[in-house]
Amino acid sequence: MCGIIAGTAGRDVVAELLAGLRALEYRGYDSAGVCVVAGERLLLRRVLGRVDALSAALARDPIAGATGIAHTRWATHGAPSERNAHPVRSGELVAVVHNGIIENHQALRRELEARGFRFETDTDTEVIAHLIAHHLRDGLPLPEAVRLAARRLEGAFAIGVISPLAPGLVVGARLGSPLLVGLGEDALYLASDAHALLGVASLLVDLEDGELVVLDGKGWRILGLDGRPRPREPRTSGITLDAVERGEYRHYMQKEIHEQPQALADTLEGRIHERGALPGIFGPGSEEILAQVRAVHLVACGTSHHAAAVARYWLEAIARVSAQAEIASEYRYRELVLPEHTLFVAISQSGETADTLAALQKSRELPYLARLAICNVPESSLLRGSELRLLTRAGPEIGVASTKAFTTQLAALALLTLRIAEHRRGASLPAAAYAQELLRLPGLIRRVLAREAEIRSLAEHFVRREHALFLGRGVHYPIAQEGALKLKEISYIHAEAYAAGELKHGPLALVDENMPVVAVAPNDRLLKKLRSNLEEVRARGGQLFVFLEEGVEDVPLGPRDRLIHLPGGGDFGSPVLFTVPLQLLAYHVAVLRGTDVDRPRNLAKSVTVE
Repeated sequence: MCGIIAGTAGRDVVAELLAGLRALEYRGYDSAGVCVVAGERLLLRRVLGRVDALSAALARDPIAGATGIAHTRWATHGAPSERNAHPVRSGELVAVVHNGIIENHQALRRELEARGFRFETDTDTEVIAHLIAHHLRDGLPLPEAVRLAARRLEGAFAIGVISPLAPGLVVGARLGSPLLVGLGEDALYLASDAHALLGVASLLVDLEDGELVVLDGKGWRILGLDGRPRPREPRTSGITLDAVERGEYRHYMQKEIHEQPQALADTLEGRIHERGALPGIFGPGSEEILAQVRAVHLVACGTSHHAAAVARYWLEAIARVSAQAEIASEYRYRELVLPEHTLFVAISQSGETADTLAALQKSRELPYLARLAICNVPESSLLRGSELRLLTRAGPEIGVASTKAFTTQLAALALLTLRIAEHRRGASLPAAAYAQELLRLPGLIRRVLAREAEIRSLAEHFVRREHALFLGRGVHYPIAQEGALKLKEISYIHAEAYAAGELKHGPLALVDENMPVVAVAPNDRLLKKLRSNLEEVRARGGQLFVFLEEGVEDVPLGPRDRLIHLPGGGDFGSPVLFTVPLQLLAYHVAVLRGTDVDRPRNLAKSVTVE
């Protein structure tokens, strides 16, 4: 969840470290800091707050160095403060930046205090710095000191380390948190995210769990934590400058909402034609595995879990297989009863979500047919750890609140449903009709986006509200959940979603003239039931905001109620189409309330800790 950038060159690297932190700020922004080697000293600047505050501090009191590390923090151990900001030092011997959580930090802290080390922060990171310093005091070279320290750590970590005893060296190590190397023309870099290296390194080297990397003036080398060499070939970065700039849009979230037609077209390209989903799109051997599937476990967190919940309906109704949508953090601790011929499907935007990766690891202990990863980031840990995979091709998503990543996940899960259904149902499956639903989606979403001004006008009704209810039925219940999540994430309005039939079983007690109720109303077999639920709201004075499919006779509305018509999209298209206006509603409410849309408080883009 935090961001790491480090570099070593034959020139000052501070400006590049600062630029890297700006690119990583969506990962964490409680505090920020930078440290460089300057002769026999470590020069450190840290601030509470965002990268702009660090930039201002450096303008007032500059530092310079050819080897340095920098960090933007999302607090886990230790409250946000300048004192707890990274980099963390052990005297003038070593400085460390760290993503992750060290689970045995208390035991290590007691051991190090007994050795005479004094702790100055509340962070678990400080034990790493002192462990390395302990080995440096014994005369070990920096790479060996880092390797031995890393072997003592339990939990998850990605670290970057520098020391005046090894000028020109940056050492990194990872276990459970992402870390990669960037190869520039005249410099070498270490980063937790390829975005930080845009413009300075087009060749990247991914580190695997349990590996250590050494960067120096002679090049780079990777070792296992056992000390053995680990050869690795660089890859070319696929991130472009255009993809990470806001352009004409006020916020990244707005840009990413409007990128959804192209993102969905990219997800579907080469994977579907007018007769159905193409075979083999999930990788070599995938069709043999999908032909055996009788049950599916979908595992994810947050927004990705809502995508899994939608897919559960699709898999049961269209592919005719049993399906379960599991929250990754809960899945790990359940005593699972696994049906025969079950496929494990992990869904993640980043592919580095700690709970999802832990669930993937647990799945290896169970007799699943295979593991399938649906992810947006090539070379992510999730993709590398799965036998089958599909890259969603959404492109970089900078806004913390997921938008295009969610809808492209839905498209990917629709493709999975079609491939399993082809094997299960054969000629009885109307594959061509389903394919047409998906192929029409980019154009239909453009029609929804054209209604932005109308949706913006709805947002004005929410600005002074502190609570909201969202209602949906069937496959659109998870869409209502996603709409509520978006609103609460970025506007800080307390929003909850309910299956509309549950309204009378408790939530109706909350409905009065001050409670806005948002309803998702497609033209499906549950529409009549939903009409009755809306009448229950009207009878109690609640204000309704209804997103209704075009061509349906309007639902009865009161004078304060509002109605938005949306195009129909069918079984696959409708959940995607009804998602987009809920994204726009949340976005414009947040803008009117003056919140930080792209970086909402207390949240980070990639949750790489448990």
